[in-house]
Amino acid sequence: MRVGKQSWVKFFSEAPNYGKFIAEPLEKGYGITLGNSLRRILLSSLEGASITAIQIEGVSHEYEQIKGVVEDTLDIILNIKGIIVKSHSDTAKELTISVKGKTDVTAKDIEHDDEIEIINPEQHIATLNETAKFNVKLWVEKGKGYVPAEGNKNASQSINVIPIDSDFSPVKKVNIDVQNTRVGKQTDFDKLVLEIWTNGSISPEKAIKDSAELLIDNFKMFIEYNKKPQDAIPLEEKAEEAKAGTLDLTIEDLELSARSSNCLKKAGINTVRELLEKDMKDLMQIKNFGKKSADEINEKLAQYGYKLKDESNEEMNEI
Repeated sequence: MRVGKQSWVKFFSEAPNYGKFIAEPLEKGYGITLGNSLRRILLSSLEGASITAIQIEGVSHEYEQIKGVVEDTLDIILNIKGIIVKSHSDTAKELTISVKGKTDVTAKDIEHDDEIEIINPEQHIATLNETAKFNVKLWVEKGKGYVPAEGNKNASQSINVIPIDSDFSPVKKVNIDVQNTRVGKQTDFDKLVLEIWTNGSISPEKAIKDSAELLIDNFKMFIEYNKKPQDAIPLEEKAEEAKAGTLDLTIEDLELSARSSNCLKKAGINTVRELLEKDMKDLMQIKNFGKKSADEINEKLAQYGYKLKDESNEEMNEI
């Protein structure tokens, strides 16, 4: 008979970007099961930020030399790839560098707003001489895993924007070690030792917490199987549901002119549903209702994906 046990996790940290987690006691085999699952999530599925493209003034491709700059463009790109950023924005952010004269350009020279953090401001970018002018734009985005330069191409950007490889993963290294531990006289329990190194944009504690939550979210589907979650409804179905909900909008919700609104109300038409049940011939019988009113109503209905029946009816005449 196995002894009752309560598993728990101890955390040790020797640096801001390093953490050691020890989980014990675990049932035999669970150390490697949990360790491998967490390791995979930590390295591939956590969201991070990275520079995805650059634009250097006077440079149209990565093989050009920049006047007054010691490094060539390829070396500068490699240095920029080494910049670690953290983004608090869900959209792409544009950063700039504007430096001239003899100096060493580092990541601390990057101009940005409060939604961006530069984790390693000491990162070297370029060395300038007295005549150099170094004007650069950088684009930062959020993502997961590794994306090659080809995947960062954006058709909307100008031709001299250079996409670069991006490593979005905030976790750089994970080690797992499964050892034996004992509970009472029983020695066949597992102890999982998990070590995490991050790039500094996320703490090891948050990294392990986010990874565990991702695993839990994915395991939940096996608890409530055959249950289709709301978020899994196809976009087409969601659009149809949203459109159907607009049928009960009132005429006031359409914000029509007083003339058009009064015409419809006098005819007993109070909702979009009732309006769409009428064809153009019916509406043209309403006193003071004419082509101008029909055009106005169609313009409002178009915002919700509707239009009056027989919109092109040639019998419409302004009254």
